[in-house]
Amino acid sequence: VQLQASGGGSVQAGGSLRLSCVGSGGSLRMDAMGWFRQAPGKEREFVASINWSGGSTDYTDSVKGRFTISRDSAKNTVYLQMNSLKPEDTAVYLCAAGGRWLPRAPRTTREYVYWGQGTLVTVSS
Repeated sequence: VQLQASGGGSVQAGGSLRLSCVGSGGSLRMDAMGWFRQAPGKEREFVASINWSGGSTDYTDSVKGRFTISRDSAKNTVYLQMNSLKPEDTAVYLCAAGGRWLPRAPRTTREYVYWGQGTLVTVSS
């Protein structure tokens, strides 16, 4: 399975962006999918995840109320709507798939099998 992320760009603080991640080469219908981000000089960190049906989601505290993850399983696509962006949201955002939701929402990189190449989000103050 290959993942292709897109939608990154440069915005001012308070702005919005919508990231997309399309999977090809296999079905991701039964997989949990997620978004991570990595800022320069920092470790990759969990941002959000969604279960196979889209009925359950999980977010890191710093993005709750601002970011929304969703998916269209028929299109093998996961989205990340990012509102009220802050300079500290600046990072390369990577999508991941192949996770398992049980016994809990996957939040670590080792819980995902497939990774996209990332898309850069830059938020200026």
